[in-house]
Amino acid sequence: MKKTILFLVFISLLSCNKNNAKADGYGNFEATEVTISAEAYGKIEFLNLEEGDIMELNKQVGLVDTTQLYYNKQQLIASKNTVYSKSKNVLSQKTVLQEQLKTTLIEKRRIQNMFAENAATKRQVDEIDGKVNVLNEQIKSVQTQNTPIANEVKSIDVEIEKINDQMEKSKIINPIKGTVLAKYAEPNEITSFGKPLYKIADISQMTLRVYISETQLAKIKLEQNVTVKIDTENDMKSYNGRVSWISSSAEFTPKTIQTKEERINLVYAVKVKIKNDGGLKIGMPAEMWINK
Repeated sequence: MKKTILFLVFISLLSCNKNNAKADGYGNFEATEVTISAEAYGKIEFLNLEEGDIMELNKQVGLVDTTQLYYNKQQLIASKNTVYSKSKNVLSQKTVLQEQLKTTLIEKRRIQNMFAENAATKRQVDEIDGKVNVLNEQIKSVQTQNTPIANEVKSIDVEIEKINDQMEKSKIINPIKGTVLAKYAEPNEITSFGKPLYKIADISQMTLRVYISETQLAKIKLEQNVTVKIDTENDMKSYNGRVSWISSSAEFTPKTIQTKEERINLVYAVKVKIKNDGGLKIGMPAEMWINK
């Protein structure tokens, strides 16, 4: 009977020691949440995702109607073709003048040779020089006429590129690999630029933000391995964690601390990275234990 009582007392002491053990830090799990918003105005043609879906990086998950953008682009292409036809007319004039200049230059060389042999007069040389100068000026004039036409074509090209960019942004592309946390829009709804469509986060690796006192700072450092525990139905489940960030300033206390007793109340934020096995959720409370 005496042995039984001693055994029960021993078990009770063990239980008390276990219950009295305190974690080094307490906090909640968090993840980087990204809200995906529309970059175009119009009707949502499709949005293929639901809350809880795991989405791949750079996957197209939706589309905003691009019909009007398509028509505007076709209109610009037609205008560009019209301007091109004007440019072709001007350039054809330039080609004719260049051919005339080529023939005139041949004639000029012939007359200059004849003049050197006293078979042509100075007047003939002056006349042929005048023709060459006139043709050069006409070519310059045609080039000047074509410059505003070429600039107009460039302007239309810029407008077409703008529409191409708008059409590309009408595609709803998922920017990160992660799990859909919330869905804010549905197909056939009208959306606008900046309107949230859904929220996504990569929860394959969670971050536990805990707070420790100033006296614990000396026990912890970056890249240190720690143990993270969460409550389960009967006991606590442990995970391996790694310290990824330690705050450089205290929180929840005055900046000017005068006594040692007040300094003990300083609290510093610490982030711990944990690989998620599917059991960790955003906002879930947890404990951090510094490995001895």
